[in-house]
Amino acid sequence: MRVQRKAIGSMSDRQSETRLNLSAGLLSVSVALILVLAKLWAFAVTGSLSVAATLADSGLDLMMSLGGLAAIAYAAKPADDDHAFGHSSAEDLAALGQTLFILVSSMVIGVTAILRLIDGTSPLPREEAKGMAVIIFSILLTGGLVWWQRRVARRTGNRVVRADSLHYIGDLIPNIGALFALWASAALGFGQIDSIVALGAALFLAAGALRIGKGAWDALMDRQADPEMIASIAQIAGDFPGVEGFHDLKTRQSGSTIFVNLHIELDGTQSLNEAHAIGAALRREIIRHHPKADVLIHKDPVGVAPHPDDPSKN
Repeated sequence: MRVQRKAIGSMSDRQSETRLNLSAGLLSVSVALILVLAKLWAFAVTGSLSVAATLADSGLDLMMSLGGLAAIAYAAKPADDDHAFGHSSAEDLAALGQTLFILVSSMVIGVTAILRLIDGTSPLPREEAKGMAVIIFSILLTGGLVWWQRRVARRTGNRVVRADSLHYIGDLIPNIGALFALWASAALGFGQIDSIVALGAALFLAAGALRIGKGAWDALMDRQADPEMIASIAQIAGDFPGVEGFHDLKTRQSGSTIFVNLHIELDGTQSLNEAHAIGAALRREIIRHHPKADVLIHKDPVGVAPHPDDPSKN
């Protein structure tokens, strides 16, 4: 009876964490959509390039938030017959699409800003007060979202929520820059500050896009996991009771999942049940330290000679 209650409690905890993660994802999408609509209006009213830069950034946020929400929803979905390793590569494909979108947007904003600076006749934004009100609203709304996301991430440990939170914290920079540009335009009549801030925001967007794109490309090309993670898995396997040695530790990334293949060397005189228990316990220990890992362990007797037809070890 005690075991049953513990199992029910564990299932309830998982359901509660899933609801929290989904609430963070839905709130992220809602906030991004509200900010896109608000900044579209602000850009139409002010004509400010710095506002346009934050609008492009909010458009990116909406795409990333939708992708994050989909990733959270898919996290509880098991692999199917057609996708035995799951559907996590869709995250990487979506990230590459986001990268292209950001790069094009940042290029358009950056070129326009440079042309205005070269021309030397940058038009002053219009109705700066309305634009400033929208940007202040954006900063406050983003701050509230980040507060909830960080609270959820502390409770559930969900990496998608944590990454989205970090992304929104970074978004505060172009918003603050746009607010400064509108203030400088209204108070000092210095129209070129708008183009300078927009150019800086465009570079900021492009740098972020390249970082996202590189990570997605590496995952699609089956790049190995972070060296620190590989070293951690090697230490866990090397120190694990009953494991006499290990070899052929291989990893690859797919979306937020890290696939781990590992050969361990065991006492060949022990029973199959004993060998299985050691391998299963090691798998649980690796996953305990690296929750996003999908671990496959092959068991070899100590000192066994490889068969001539076996592929050579890397």
